[in-house]
This record gives sequence, structure tokens and C-alpha cells, in this order.
Amino acid sequence: MVKVKVYSTQTCPWCHKVKDFLKENKIEFEDIDVAENQEAAKEMTEKSGQMGVPVIDIDGEMIVGFDQEKIKLALKL
Repeated sequence: MVKVKVYSTQTCPWCHKVKDFLKENKIEFEDIDVAENQEAAKEMTEKSGQMGVPVIDIDGEMIVGFDQEKIKLALKL
């Protein structure tokens, strides 16, 4: 099973779009609020080189932003 983490914030509309997309496709994911968790924010920045959200980690492949095509490819949808 694929391991998916979504680094997000509560106020980010694109983060909500990513999570809705994953739910619609019945993909389980771990939602990590980087506004609440500074350690996770640091981890996200180190892995992706990005400070903006959303950042999606699909089995170690980092996708920045709601790039639906890249997400579909990484999830083999």
C-alpha cells in the first residue's frame, strides 16, 4: 500500500483541494498541519526545499502544490 503524507495548513484552499481529491479517490493519507507542528514544517522544508503548502509525499516522491496529473501518476490512478 502506498504511503501518503499531506503537509498542509487549515487556511490553505489548495490543501483542502488535495485532501478532497485523495478522499474522492479513496486514498488514505496522513494530514500534517505544519502551522501546528514546527518539527513537521522543518521536515517538509528539508524534504521538498519548499516552505509553501501543500506538499504531498507519496512514497518519498515530493509533489509541491495541487498538481493533479503528478499526483495521479504517483498514485497510479
